Amino acid sequence: MYFVYNIVLTFLIFLSPFIFLLRIINKKEDPKRFLEKFCIYTNKKNISKIIWVHAASIGELLSVVPLIKKLEKKDNVKKILLTTSTVSSAKVFKKIKLKKTFHKFYPLDANHITKKFISYWKPQLAIFVDSEIWPNMLKNLKNNKIPTILINARITNKSFKRWKIFKTFANEVFSKITIALPSNLETQKYLKILGVEKIKFIGNLKFFGDKKVKNKNNIKNKFKNLKLWCAASTHEGEEELIYELHKNIKKYHKNLVTILIPRHVNRIDEIISNLKMNNLNYIKHSSNQKIKKNIDIYLVDTYGETSKFYDLTNITFLGGSIIKHGGQNPLEPARQGNYILSGPNIDNFREVYAFLRQIKLSTTSSDPLKLEKLIRSKINQKISNQLQKKIIYIGNNILINNFKEIIGFIK
Repeated sequence: MYFVYNIVLTFLIFLSPFIFLLRIINKKEDPKRFLEKFCIYTNKKNISKIIWVHAASIGELLSVVPLIKKLEKKDNVKKILLTTSTVSSAKVFKKIKLKKTFHKFYPLDANHITKKFISYWKPQLAIFVDSEIWPNMLKNLKNNKIPTILINARITNKSFKRWKIFKTFANEVFSKITIALPSNLETQKYLKILGVEKIKFIGNLKFFGDKKVKNKNNIKNKFKNLKLWCAASTHEGEEELIYELHKNIKKYHKNLVTILIPRHVNRIDEIISNLKMNNLNYIKHSSNQKIKKNIDIYLVDTYGETSKFYDLTNITFLGGSIIKHGGQNPLEPARQGNYILSGPNIDNFREVYAFLRQIKLSTTSSDPLKLEKLIRSKINQKISNQLQKKIIYIGNNILINNFKEIIGFIK
């Protein structure tokens, strides 16, 4: 099966100049750095004993940053190579203050490119985050006797069914993982079936997060005397619901402003066009303008600043849950004191949402009337500090236990 997989990849590599050109035009690749995905670097390497961490995009990156910060404090950790796959995650990385960590783009999973990557960086340990399973990279790490840890592992039912179609291949791939630390019990079961030999359930790393953000007075003053709620990580096809909710709630709160944080900033022009069609007045966060009385939507068009806005609100709707995407992580706004609303498609975080519902911090619904009533009732209601502390306590324990597992592999 590896043979067939590599034939397909070879064909894609042949087409890659055209694919990358289109992606650069659509701003999905960095024109100055896309060659990193072929393991071609402009600067020379002069580093040894590297710990390598791979996180696909923004969500995975942010979940692993606390762990990286903890690793950086160890004297025997000299340098950490962090790879991601997306332009947006590279932009977020630039805003994070890390001392020993540098960023590169993850290479294509072609056999010769992964061999070159391992030979070039010579990592003493490879840490993959979430659902990053790359057959050639895992095989070549194993061949080079480099331990591979899959942390906060997540295998959805949908991806499990796909892997099961190629069961022998799946067992061959997953058996290359030294140890897997699943984020939920469903994943623990799937990893065992797929062939991972050593599995230890610790919990979802995304429970951990920094303590409550202290916003500067200027941003708080910007929203003074306004009623606020947040719609975050929204995808195409979900904003129409947000606009409808805003219009209906504004009948009761004339000073209402909805903070809209789309999942993908490159959709801003499309969103602005739809706002105009809906006769909604907006202001972009990047404009630094004052909020006028007639503003409906405060549109966040930057990366890595969501916590600032969760700190201003009491209720957040999490996108990726109306469309069939699987939902987005609700833990960050919950830690910041927000009640969580979502649509029904939350398979990616099923156990997390179940926990939030258990402690009465979340409601799942696609009914606009029900969502409207909840927003109106919760917009002035802060969640208790005890519930926030409970989430933070769980997160601290999960972080510490992940760290203990990883540090044992570092010489």
